Amino acid sequence: MQTHRPVIHKACACLVDATGRLLVFHHPGDRNMQLPKGTVEPGEAPEDAVRRELLEESGIHYTGPLHPLGTLDRDCPAGVEGNKHRHPQLWHLYLMRAEAPLPERFEHVAMGSPEEDGLIFEFSWLAPDQVPEGFITPYLQTIARVREAWQVLKA
Repeated sequence: MQTHRPVIHKACACLVDATGRLLVFHHPGDRNMQLPKGTVEPGEAPEDAVRRELLEESGIHYTGPLHPLGTLDRDCPAGVEGNKHRHPQLWHLYLMRAEAPLPERFEHVAMGSPEEDGLIFEFSWLAPDQVPEGFITPYLQTIARVREAWQVLKA
């Protein structure tokens, strides 16, 4: 018997620097590459959630404008990214432009999530022409949207 699971809303921060490189990180728990993303809390706007998630996962306090990149539907399987049950997700994607130069590589101890508190995320940059390796499908789809939007923004 199939049980109906409510859609879980997620907010995904797509932070790019002046050259169009995208901030990405290695997640030690999931052993793959990701973008800062997390659950939109009850009563929280996705725009507020994306800023909170970026801060919790990278330590970056972003106050600049958000450029919505739409949403992405994902059927999240059980056992992935700390999820115990299969469920639908709706990702709210936001392009953000780095307000100041950031290090080429840096680490941040995640906070704010019981599943991730204390994990050390290793951040780096994905160049616009670099093949994204180690990402699962929804992140690859998000990266494609970021690259398309960046072409429009920089023109």
